[in-house]
Amino acid sequence: MLKRVVIIFIFFLTTSCGYEIMYSKKKIINYDFSIKDITLTGDTYINLKIKQKLSGYILNQKNKVFDVKINSTSNRAILAKDIKGDPTSFKNTIIIKVEVMQKEKVKNTLRLEKTLKYDNKSNKFDLNKYERKLKTSLTNTMMDELIFKLSNIQ
Repeated sequence: MLKRVVIIFIFFLTTSCGYEIMYSKKKIINYDFSIKDITLTGDTYINLKIKQKLSGYILNQKNKVFDVKINSTSNRAILAKDIKGDPTSFKNTIIIKVEVMQKEKVKNTLRLEKTLKYDNKSNKFDLNKYERKLKTSLTNTMMDELIFKLSNIQ
């Protein structure tokens, strides 16, 4: 009996918490811009994540309509090596250059850059998976920043 009461209490507690996806379709309506055309060059994996993140803004027809040209690069550098010469830590830098055009004229040029340092892993497969997660996370953060900046362009 006590178990059922606890389960029901937890159910009511979690269902009424007000959780909502940050960039849901409802939130997209609040932004006063739409994207007519996206041109992507550079790192293929990052470009895929960018296109996924900006796809919700393509269908809307808002007051401000932009054409966006995006160039993305990802650089991985070795920060430290051990005595044998094997890398022990890396630095991954993602740079996204955005050219925002409105009515065939360059409206704004943005440069977003994020850097993250991390240690090497003994298993190269795990290291590759970890680097992809980092790229995804950094790209999502940068796209949130880009969406905010696009909504503030006058």
